[in-house]
Order: sequence, then C-alpha cells, then structure tokens
Amino acid sequence: MNDILYDVLAQWKSAIDDHDPQRAAALFTKDAIFQGLHPYGVGRDAVAEYYESQPVGLSPQYKLLETRGLGEDTLLAYLAVDFSFTDRPTIPVNLLVILRRTDDGWLISHYQVSRL
Repeated sequence: MNDILYDVLAQWKSAIDDHDPQRAAALFTKDAIFQGLHPYGVGRDAVAEYYESQPVGLSPQYKLLETRGLGEDTLLAYLAVDFSFTDRPTIPVNLLVILRRTDDGWLISHYQVSRL
C-alpha cells in the first residue's frame, strides 16, 4: 500500500517541482474533487488550472502520517506537507488524498488541503 502511495506522491511532487500542470493533472481521475487553498474544482482541467496559477519554484515536501486501505481499489493517505517558495515563507498544510485503482493505474480521486 505505501509503495503505491509513495509512487503516486513522488510523481505529484516531481510535476509540481517542474511546474508541469498537465503532468500533475494526469495523476488525478477525470472526476477528481480537488480542494487546494482556493475554491474547489472537479476534474483534471481544474487541477491543471490550479497548478498553472502556482508560482515557478513551488515545491512540496511531505511526510505520510496515516494510511488506510478503504477497499481493494481505494487507498487513503493523510500527510503533512510544507509548500516552499522561492520568494515567500513556507506554507505548512495537512493533505488528505484518496487514490483509486483505475484502468490507467492508481490515480488521485480526492485531494483536500487544510491550512494549519
């Protein structure tokens, strides 16, 4: 279970580090619910738009706090994430993600950030 989570999260971090919103969005299901620090959106276009609006140099550092298998094809992860910037203070948040196994592999179907 943790191997799956670490793989998807490593790809997510890499896409953000590279400021590649389309690659980040491809890690989400087509109907993903996405709640960053702005109003929520649904689907890959909302995810891509959110990450496109983030500054170049944004980088997440994360630590898995809790994981749960919610079924054969569903995983939950609760993380502590520090989003660092090149020109402003780091933002610490908690992040809950739910991953689903799809025909395209494991993808994020729910993403919700809460500010500390």
